[in-house]
Amino acid sequence: MHDRAGGIAADALPRIFMPFYTTKDVGEGSGLGLSVCFGIITELGGTITAESEGGESRFTILLPAADAPRAMTEREPRREPVRLPESP
Repeated sequence: MHDRAGGIAADALPRIFMPFYTTKDVGEGSGLGLSVCFGIITELGGTITAESEGGESRFTILLPAADAPRAMTEREPRREPVRLPESP
């Protein structure tokens, strides 16, 4: 996904996938959206990365290929918790 909505500040970029991190004013966001995305994508065996430069941001999501619906019915459940990124 790519947008030109002003970008993400360089000092915020390392924290955007952390739960409850937000740059919005109090009451205008929970800071859970990207954290939830990170958890879902990681649980599915994928990755999500973010880049921001010159007022433009790009999120890249990579997911493993799977045959449906067999992959959904026979997939082994994750045995370990999803690890969120460490605070810088």
